[in-house]
Parts: sequence; C-alpha cells; structure tokens
Amino acid sequence: MTHISILIPRGHTSLVNIAGTHQIFNQVNGIRADMGKPPVFDVHLVGLDKEVPQSTGLFSARPDCLLKDVDKTDLMIIPAIHDDPQKGYEQNKEFVPWIIDQYRKGAEVATMCVGAFFLAETGLLDGKQCATHWMHAQNFKQMYPNVNLVDEKIMTEEDGIYTSGGAYAFTDLLLHLIEKYAGREEAIMASKAFSLDISRESQSDFIIFEGQKDHEDEAIKKAQQYIESHYQEKIRVDNIADELAMSRRTLERRFKKATHNTVTEYKQRVKVEAAKRELETSRKNVSQVMYDVGYSDTKSFRNLFSRITGLTPVEYREKYNKEAVAV
Repeated sequence: MTHISILIPRGHTSLVNIAGTHQIFNQVNGIRADMGKPPVFDVHLVGLDKEVPQSTGLFSARPDCLLKDVDKTDLMIIPAIHDDPQKGYEQNKEFVPWIIDQYRKGAEVATMCVGAFFLAETGLLDGKQCATHWMHAQNFKQMYPNVNLVDEKIMTEEDGIYTSGGAYAFTDLLLHLIEKYAGREEAIMASKAFSLDISRESQSDFIIFEGQKDHEDEAIKKAQQYIESHYQEKIRVDNIADELAMSRRTLERRFKKATHNTVTEYKQRVKVEAAKRELETSRKNVSQVMYDVGYSDTKSFRNLFSRITGLTPVEYREKYNKEAVAV
C-alpha cells in the first residue's frame, strides 16, 4: 500500500485541506472494496505534537502519529499554511529535514495552495514549476525567484513534486494523485462520489489581474497607472517612454524587473481584465466589449483572451453572466 503522510503544521492551517485529503483518500479504499479490490492507501496524519491547536483558537487537530515515529513514507501532503510565510516556516521548520530526507529516499511530495511557500523554503522547488494561489503569485515570485511559478495552472508535476493552485484546487490535485496511485477508474469514481470535475488544468479564468505594484520603482508605477487609465486607446511603448523621459530600452528593462511582465504583456492583461468585467456585468455582446477595450480584430482579441483566461470571450460570458446569456 502507498503510505501517505498528511502533515499537520503548527499555526493557522487549512483544515479543509487536511480533512478533505484524509476523507477522499480513505474513500478510495472504500470504492476499491466495493469493486472487490484491496485498499491502496495507508493514510496518516503526521504532526510535531500530539495535539495541534489552530492559532485562530477555533479548532485543533490530533495527529495519529508524530513525525519522529515515521521512518518511511511514500507521499507527503503539505496543506496550506495561512500564517505569514516566515512565521509559518519558523513554527514548522522541524518538518524540513524530514521532508528533504524522505524525498531523497524516493518519496513524493505535494503542496496545496500557499503550502508552496513552505515547500519552497526546503529548496526542493528550485528550478521546478510550481502553482499556488493566484492572489499570492507576485509575493511568491519575489520571495523565490529560483522557482518557476506558473500561476495560471491548477496543478504542476515535476520530479515527484506536485503543487496545486488556490483554495479548493487541492481536489484537482487529489484526483490526479488517485489516478496515478490507484487508477483511472478509481479517480473517476471519486470524482463522481464527491461531485468534482476531473482533468481541469487551468485556474486562469479565476485570476483577477490587479497589477503588480508591490515594488519601489515610482516611475514604473506611473507607467502602470498610465496604461490602466488609457487601456481603451492604442498605447505605444515609445509614448510611455517619452512621458517618463527615459529610453524605451530602459523602460522595458525596469518595467520587467518591477512587474515581471513586459510592457506589452501588461497592456494585454489590463485590457483583458477590463473585458472580463464587461462580460461579467454588462449586456454588451463580445464585439462591443472588444471595441471598448481597444481591439478591432476579432481573431486577435479572441486568441489573446483565450490565452490569458483559458476560455473564449463567449464561454467566459456564459459562465459568469447568466443574466446576459438569458436575454
């Protein structure tokens, strides 16, 4: 059987991640029993203390075994830790050498949502793809520049390390792990038992682009504000550079460093975010929305929108604006 260690960190942790993972993996054993098959998962809650109170004071978790007693595991699960990343690490750094040792012995490790911050502290994510909650993507990129963050993905898998995107995206990761360790049939049955979509790949349509302004380059902040207030127009990079009295090359270099986007990418993200708001709240058709955000080529707009959100403009409108679709 596959030995699974669901870690119970100190502090403020996602009990939904912990309880949901424990329930779903054990449910798979039940599904297999109904199919006349032996259990495939040996699931344990592994902690540093016999009882782990949440820092919120509302709940506590009781591990069934302590970290020092687990000599070997096959799959480690790190739930989301909601404390400040540094505080979360300091409270739980006793897990780190054990995680690294188990991984080097052949165990796999999966993180959920902002649990990626804790795994990144181990160094195991360096040079690898990683997903986390899109709202924390900018902070993650700044803290861990050696990690290849792909904030649009629901989950990633590389060299036995799995990560998942925001909040309830952990269920997508669980179905993926169930399929790998137990089989496709069991994953489908689990998805039906818990009413979960299977094989989702992107969280792009959930992302709200608010602009990356958590930096100290005031000139670039002015460039961002200019783009955001003139998104309906055809904005040229040279014009922005002139406004800031700097060369285009300097603007593009500083813009990329501050925002992790090129100027062109930033313009596109701002325009698509404006289009998303229109599609969510207005009764305008797609062509009207396209013109409103400064595009005139239907194919170009559709391709850009689909690349950023994972949905076509029509699909996005149908998903998020039922009132307009009904008209």
